[in-house]
Amino acid sequence: MAFTSLIKIPQTSKVASASVIFLHGSGDTGQGFLNWVKFLIGDFKSPHTSFYFPTAPLRPYTPLKGESSYVWFDRYSITPDVPEHIETLNDAGEQIKLLVDDIVASGVPLNRIIIGGFSMGGALALHSAFRYAPGLGAVFALSSFLNKNSAVYSELRAESTPLYMAHGERDTMVPISWAKKSFEELTKLNVKGEFISLGYTLHEIKKSELQGLFRWIERYLPPLESDTSQSS
Repeated sequence: MAFTSLIKIPQTSKVASASVIFLHGSGDTGQGFLNWVKFLIGDFKSPHTSFYFPTAPLRPYTPLKGESSYVWFDRYSITPDVPEHIETLNDAGEQIKLLVDDIVASGVPLNRIIIGGFSMGGALALHSAFRYAPGLGAVFALSSFLNKNSAVYSELRAESTPLYMAHGERDTMVPISWAKKSFEELTKLNVKGEFISLGYTLHEIKKSELQGLFRWIERYLPPLESDTSQSS
């Protein structure tokens, strides 16, 4: 299934040399995620980086007893103890790969693209960076987890891609222990990154968390010399 919609926040210069893809959580939309980011840190733009906020397709979701919702893939249950729903995961991965290919075709190098997301969006970002579109600049996952026998572990193709994970210590929907276990399994496979535990934080994104994320993004997507000449 294709995206329901795709919002792009373009760079302020003529040409983008970097891009970031934000994937929303289950039941949300790209517009909803964008509104959330703007509420926390205000309007944001970059001279050299474009930002993408796609919306997942409307599909039946088993945890909602089969009711349709804007979800990237289906889950048999919201727990790491069940198998992944590979069919819908592969469908979502194909759509992400198409978006990445489009961005590369626009002139942005693959290693200047970062993908990440919140909750289910973060899980898909991990699959995308390590399986579906290897070679990306970095990946982030906020309040996310991978299933115990995730295909990411058995099919990892990009262990050199830097990883950033952040999770609320008081998250009762997705316990932080699930995320820590996912991070540990990835580091066993030689993935390098950082895990941030957020005190007094539920299943949500806080302003300080988002500010830290944007600083991390800037570290991996600094302006190029050509970007400086564009703005002068």
